[in-house]
Amino acid sequence: MGGGRARGAAAVSAQRSVAELIAAPEPSFSFEFFPPRTDEGEARLRTAITELEPLAPMFVDVTYGAGGSTRDRTLRVVRDLVASTDLTVVAHLTCVGSSAAQVREVAADLVGAGVRNILALRGDPPDGPRADWRPHPEGLRHAVDLVALLKGLGDVTVGVAAFPEGHPEAESREADLDRFAEKVRAGASFAITQFFFDAADYFRFVEDAAARGVDVPIIPGVMPVTNVSQIERFAELSGAAFPEALARRLHAVEGDAEAVRAIGVEVATELSAELLGGGAPGIHFYTLNRSTATREVHARLVAAGLAG
Repeated sequence: MGGGRARGAAAVSAQRSVAELIAAPEPSFSFEFFPPRTDEGEARLRTAITELEPLAPMFVDVTYGAGGSTRDRTLRVVRDLVASTDLTVVAHLTCVGSSAAQVREVAADLVGAGVRNILALRGDPPDGPRADWRPHPEGLRHAVDLVALLKGLGDVTVGVAAFPEGHPEAESREADLDRFAEKVRAGASFAITQFFFDAADYFRFVEDAAARGVDVPIIPGVMPVTNVSQIERFAELSGAAFPEALARRLHAVEGDAEAVRAIGVEVATELSAELLGGGAPGIHFYTLNRSTATREVHARLVAAGLAG
């Protein structure tokens, strides 16, 4: 992704705490990327970042594959972003497939690369989200353990995941909320939710979390639909409810990519506007390493006076 040494030094020094950034009065807009597996994917990621950076997101985050499968690529993308852009970067880190010592080593590598914000996740098993969770014999069992480990590193702002509809493996929604509160008590300073389609689920989650003493910003995650089968698969794996009315609208035009994207942009804009109007601290866009739909949603929010 390029960038010179002078800019790299400035970018590293400019990395700020996400907790501080979200505390600003204006809404937070942020974008998620994943490490590409191919040269074509890397070129698409570069294009997406180039097109989204002018929107001045408060931060961007980079995912970490199941079982740590993208560890090296995650580190490379993170280093490039910190060195060659002015973006504040959040790196994902999981407990999967690694001992506690190995997790600590990766965290140290991230900090050494200039990262000051890490999203602590238990992570999905290598065989997929629905596979049985088996911790490494010398590893961490839960995200709360990773939060505690990261807080022990010193000047690191830690974020965690939130599930407005409940984690698909949780024995109950109440139990999942209790675990979320435990992660915050362990030192998490902000949270990003799994994507969802009903704003009421988000507001109910925030209210129930507050009843448990949680007072950190909870940023709602929004995924503009650009591919019908893909979003249905994601929803099934994540446990998110995919509205029947939306499914019918999308399937009616699924052979027309532009029509699908238009519906996706419309729905994501309406959801984002409802969330911001209800007091959400911002919107976190799951970009799937593409920029067009996200830029269109952002432009519509700007036009509505909901984004700067």
